[in-house]
Amino acid sequence: MKRAFFIVWLVVFVFVAGSGFCADAPVSDATSECIDCHAMIHPGIVADWKNSRHAAVTPQKAMAVDGPARKLSAQSVPEKLQPVVVGCAECHTLRPKAHADTFDHNGYDLHVVVSPKDCATCHAQEAEQYSKNLMSYAYYNLSGNKLYDHLKRSIIGKSSLTKGKVVFGQPDPVVEADACYYCHGTRLEVIGTEIRDTESAGELEFPKINGWPNQGVGRINLDGSSGSCSACHTRHAFSMAVARKPYTCKECHVGPDVPAFKVYAASKHGNIFSSKHQSWNFDTVPWTIGKDFTAPTCATCHVSLLVNSDEAVIVERTHQMNNRLPWRIYGLIYAHPHPQSPDTTIIRNDDDQPLPTSLDGRMALKYLINESEMQVRAEKMQAVCLNCHDTSWVKGHWKKFEEIIQATNAETLTATLLMGDIWKHGFAEALDRGGNPFDEAIEKKWSRTWLFYANSIRFSSAMAGGGDYGVFAGGRYQFSQAIVELNDWLNLRKRVFPRTKP
Repeated sequence: MKRAFFIVWLVVFVFVAGSGFCADAPVSDATSECIDCHAMIHPGIVADWKNSRHAAVTPQKAMAVDGPARKLSAQSVPEKLQPVVVGCAECHTLRPKAHADTFDHNGYDLHVVVSPKDCATCHAQEAEQYSKNLMSYAYYNLSGNKLYDHLKRSIIGKSSLTKGKVVFGQPDPVVEADACYYCHGTRLEVIGTEIRDTESAGELEFPKINGWPNQGVGRINLDGSSGSCSACHTRHAFSMAVARKPYTCKECHVGPDVPAFKVYAASKHGNIFSSKHQSWNFDTVPWTIGKDFTAPTCATCHVSLLVNSDEAVIVERTHQMNNRLPWRIYGLIYAHPHPQSPDTTIIRNDDDQPLPTSLDGRMALKYLINESEMQVRAEKMQAVCLNCHDTSWVKGHWKKFEEIIQATNAETLTATLLMGDIWKHGFAEALDRGGNPFDEAIEKKWSRTWLFYANSIRFSSAMAGGGDYGVFAGGRYQFSQAIVELNDWLNLRKRVFPRTKP
């Protein structure tokens, strides 16, 4: 009786939900079968997809578009995919032999996790660019760097008391997935199968995936690829409008280590966005400055194809997020030119540490982009700015920004020299003596100077974010206070333990 009641309501729901559905866009038989069940089981997913561009446009139609308005970057799409819209089956049955989570589901070889290599079927250029992006290596760059592992353990590691000292061990995998790897991405692994009792189809077998669910930017997928397009283009609408709004970036860039969204929200640009964005057009390609929007969002500066009112291209679309960024202002521990390779685990500074700079500020130039490339990237970014600001404004802003980089690096050096003296006197356990350089209270005070305060100052300067984020809201005030406290802490211990030796 219960099953019959469910089937009746399923038929009614599909009829109502499907009336007028994709009238001009053909849906494959396989996707239709998916919708027949999932419209009742997962109505949110189906509704999201129905309102998407994927549900309305076939690859065949998308390939017919020429010029800047073209959204499909692949030169060709498999013939069987061209005449139907991009639905459930078109994504979840692609390349079944490549995916470790492929399983038989109602007669179809289906995989749960859709990867950038699947999306590359239609969006080849974007997938290729993203593979060169630091974000695509976010998992590897964190997990494969022993020094970062020390920092990670000092924050999320399991704490215990050993002989009166707090010791941080390796974090629980669930904690890692919920913390650092939420944004960096987890490593997915099929660890078996499980039987689920589904109300619509009875008992069905599904793969069990360790590390799932996750949409981190550097997720290691079950086809060996890295990255997650849905980190920005959220499932299942994969909306361009969502990706272009700053709230998407906020999920991982809210600070205090990367305070981009908070600085943006406090800036003139953020103020204009919050006041005016309801009237902007976030769905069109190309994106016209002054017509579709009147102030930049994250995507404006870092990703989107932009044209002016004469339809002249200002900057090309890119999914290699640093294409317009000469400087990496996230302190590790100093701001520095961007790495040449997205794989930062290969970097070694002059002290053979896996960092782009030495602790005394010397840059590992062999691994960083040169001045010529920095100039190319700066000009691309400035080309965006020049559509709303005159040359003197843009050049003056950029000059100030680069001077702030040098100033914060100099302050970080002062803090680090003090920390070096603390290690030298044996008041904290240094890395070269087998210690974790981030886990003691005084080391945490030092790491805050470059991980929080210097970053806030630089982001505030880069994004014209207002003086407060650069001064009192986690900026210069806290930075100077921490330096004084480091010095006082060191001097006090020198007086109390005058004979302490390294």
